[in-house]
This record gives sequence, structure tokens and C-alpha cells, in this order.
Amino acid sequence: MAQHLHRQKIGSLPAGTDWAEEVAFSHPRVYRPAAPDSTHPRIVAGVPDGDPAIFRALAACLQGPYHLLYVLHTPRGEGEPGRYQSPEMALTDIDAMLERFAAFLRSDSRYDLWAYSPHDRATVVWDRHNLIHAYGPTGDYAKALEGLDFAVGDPHMNFPHVHHYRAEHDADAAAWLQALDWLHTPLREADMQ
Repeated sequence: MAQHLHRQKIGSLPAGTDWAEEVAFSHPRVYRPAAPDSTHPRIVAGVPDGDPAIFRALAACLQGPYHLLYVLHTPRGEGEPGRYQSPEMALTDIDAMLERFAAFLRSDSRYDLWAYSPHDRATVVWDRHNLIHAYGPTGDYAKALEGLDFAVGDPHMNFPHVHHYRAEHDADAAAWLQALDWLHTPLREADMQ
């Protein structure tokens, strides 16, 4: 699904072309339900157009307070690579961050963003591929996604693609790191690109 290239995190390569003909990629509104026999059930959903409202809707299925985890795996000078954990936040605080930084969050792949609820021991992960991995109350997540016109399907990224790390978002990326009193720890092996 081609979109305006400058707005998307991910570009894809149409069959039979080269990277000079890259097109923007946006996931369809589909999610893969949790496997019933999984020891750590999760739903995987695409994030069409990198819309932060989808991450927010799934985080809202959990009880606050929350912690955000900002995994900066590909910095462009705004900070050190690593995991940045927020102090406790209310959902309204997360809303304010998502609204203020929406353009950056939509169209830059330098990060993964997690919302964790200590009360529910559940996590919503928005990754660099514009996929959400939601662990915890999978039935609630499915209802929230269906309320956003999602259908059961298979969001996947098994095709040639490129991630965008956009210079025009460097100031917002730096402001994101200044916006909270983050606890910084090193990247883990699974965070590396």
C-alpha cells in the first residue's frame, strides 16, 4: 500500500524494481490473534500510517499507572543508544507525549516504544516495523482493535524493506529525551538492529 514516502517509517521495494523506486509502506488494519496454547499470549497488529492512536488504544486496555520504555536503537546524535524508562505515568501523560510527538513517532524508525502496566504485568510494544506486540489481556486488545475497524489477518514484514531515520525529526527526538526524567540503561542484545 503506497503512501507519501516522507511520512512513513518504512519503504518497500515493488517486485522487479530497485531501491530508486521505493514506495512507502503502511500496514493494513489487521491483527493476528493470540495462539491459544501460548505460554505468553500476545496479539500482533499492524500500525497503519504509524498512527500513535493505535498504541494508545491498546495501552488503555491496561490499568495505570504505566511506564514507557523508549528503546533508542539507531540514534542520530540526540542521545546515546539504550533503553530509556520513564517514571510512573498516567494515561493522560502518555496521551500528551503521543500528541506532542506524533509526527516524529509516525515517520521515524530509530526507536521501539513500550507501555508497561505493573498492575496488569502486561506490555504493549510498538516496534520499528510499525507492528504492535500486545502481551496480557488479549481479548481486550482484540475488542479495542475491532473497535478501530481492524480484522483478523496476518501483519508481516517478510519482504524487502528499508527503515527511515529522518533528519527533520532530530530536534523532536532530542526533545522527546528531554521531556521526561528517563532512567537510561544499555541496549540488550535483542534490541540491536
